[in-house]
Order: sequence, then C-alpha cells, then structure tokens
Amino acid sequence: MIDNRGSVLKGTENLPKHLPQGLRVRKVLFRRLISRSWRVRLSATRRKYATAVSGERVSVQSSRMEEVPHDCPGADSAQAGRGASCQGCPNQRLCASGAGAAADPAIEEIKEKMKTVKHKILVLSGKGGVGKSTFSAHLAHGLAEDENTQVALLDIDICGPSIPKIMGLEGEQVHQSGSGWSPVFLEDNLGVMSVGFLLSSPDDAVIWRGPKKNGMIKQFLRDVDWGEVDYLIVDTPPGTSDEHLSVVQYLATAHIDGVVIITTPQEVSLQDVRKEISFCHKVKLPIIGVVENMSGFICPKCQRESQIFPPTTGGAEAMCQDLKIPLLGKVPLDPRIGKSCDKGQSFLVEAPDSPATVAYRSIIQRIQEFCSQRLPEGENLVGS
Repeated sequence: MIDNRGSVLKGTENLPKHLPQGLRVRKVLFRRLISRSWRVRLSATRRKYATAVSGERVSVQSSRMEEVPHDCPGADSAQAGRGASCQGCPNQRLCASGAGAAADPAIEEIKEKMKTVKHKILVLSGKGGVGKSTFSAHLAHGLAEDENTQVALLDIDICGPSIPKIMGLEGEQVHQSGSGWSPVFLEDNLGVMSVGFLLSSPDDAVIWRGPKKNGMIKQFLRDVDWGEVDYLIVDTPPGTSDEHLSVVQYLATAHIDGVVIITTPQEVSLQDVRKEISFCHKVKLPIIGVVENMSGFICPKCQRESQIFPPTTGGAEAMCQDLKIPLLGKVPLDPRIGKSCDKGQSFLVEAPDSPATVAYRSIIQRIQEFCSQRLPEGENLVGS
C-alpha cells in the first residue's frame, strides 16, 4: 500500500497487490496503529499519571470501560462500536451491544457518597483568566474561618489545575485509606483534592480527551473520602464542556445547591457568561448569582476608583438586571490578591482591610444565606 509520498507503508508489503484499498486494508492498518502504538502510549500515560502510596500505585484510570481511541464517537452515539475509529478498540463489542449506553452505576454510588455533604456549590466562568479559581479558593478560605464549618474544595480543572498553587499545597500527594482517597488538608476543617496532586511535576501537561477526564471526575466524586462536610466547592474549567456535563450528570441525584458564575466587566467576557447562564438553564442548575471580578481599582492612597476594564455595556450589573440573575457583588482589583495566591496564602487574612476583602466577605455571606434556604432534595437535575 502506498502513502501520499509514494512509499510503501510498513506492514503492508505482504498484502496481495490485487486487494482494493478497502475494508480489509483499513482493518489491518487500524489494528496495527491502534492496538499496538495506541495501547503502548496509553500504558505509559497511566504509569506517568499515578502516584505511589505505601508501595502501591493509585491509578487515575476510569473503572468500568477500558481506554478509548481519540476519535471515539461515544457510548451514546448511533455509531458506537460501528465507526471506523472503533476498530481495534477493546470496548468495541461492549459499545456495539448497547451496554455502554446503560446508566452508569457510579451515579448511585456517588449519590450515596454525597449524603455526608450538606451543600454543593459549582464555580463557573465563561472565559479563562477571570479569577474563577482565585474566587473558589477564597470562598473556601472564608467559609473555613468558622472552625465548626467543614469545607471541601474539589478542583476538576483537569488540564489546568491551579488550586494546589493557590492553596499553598504544591508537592502534596494523595493518600489512600480503606474508605478511599484522602483529601489533602490545609486546615483541620479544609480539605482539598486536585489532579495536580497526582502529577510528578506541576509543569506536566495533562493531555486527555473527554472520556479520561470524565473517568477522573467520577473517581474524585466517588472515591474521595471527604467525611462529614458542610460545603463542597467544585472549581471547574472555563466554558461548558465535558467536565461540566460530567459533574452535573454524576451529581444529578445528589442535589447541587447552585452555581456561582465569575466574570469581568468587559463585554468580551460577558458574552461567554450569557452562554454559561444558558447552559445552567438547560441542565436545570440553580444560579446563586454572578460575581464581577476586577471591578475597578481603588487607589490605596487617595481612595479614588479607576476603571481598568471599562464596562462598555454596563458590566455584570446591567447583564444581571437584563437576565434577572442576582449580582452577588463586585470585587475590585488589588495587586495583593495575586501575591497571596502565588504565596499560597489567604488574601482575606493577608489584607483584612482591603475593599476586595470586604467585597469577598459580603459575597460569601450571600452564598451562605442562599444555601441555608436551598430547596429540599428531590428536585433532580438532568442526567445527561
């Protein structure tokens, strides 16, 4: 068989010359390319993204189905098990039989696990770089200031886990007990879990497609032993992608209290926030409210406010009025926020008198009030 450069493809020299370049040739090539090189690469990836715990290795692999090809059509697709990319996949028979599309038993397991968690809050953003992870971290810090409040922070930003750095937990590892993975505790009442704890270096890139990300999120929700928790804060990646659909599906029967959406004042950010709000409506996620980050800069000398990112269309306030969504508050710029995050310290403690700290505390109080009035369990979200 000849490639586009006129060379004979390796492994096809002995194929009959009269054989058309049809199904049999593609089958040979797919078997060679997928069943050998693909599995070798996946095996190496699984070894790399595992952490040694008491002589054992905790795999970050999903539990039910084996690894899938990059072009997997998905177990719910009409082409499941029948598409060209399915050739050589270890799950081909399972998908073709329709069993792969059956309800995931992990949903019930996660529901049982989440019975010890009172309130579940998702933090979303339409764009990256608007301060979503920073807000998630300070929401956790603020709630945990009450020693009687147990707080858990879950980072499902699989490809860009920044929570370990912001929380001052870089280099920490996940440990395993008889009841599952133990979160890394910053304080006695503040536990953290992130894929960043599973990497050998913070500079390692996590190059995963949807199915592997979904498997990782499933493991976090099902296997992490949080214990009795008052607030579970889930820091998500920007946008509306696999991670968001997965966490909504897996927590569908466990009752999510609501979402907090982070934005900045410019229209280019607000455009994507409107998409995020649309996503929440479609999957029936309650919206606690919107937080406008980087909302002006208050000079520490003269106390005058300057608009670094001008709200050309009225900012989050106008958008919330238009869409009838609560505006939880506006957090002004303060250079000390970035410094605190780089040092892994709580900005609320480092700069207690900052206007940004005052805004954070007001927003946290409103979130607590919302959760205390949450709807009773039973109003389920969509499961797919």
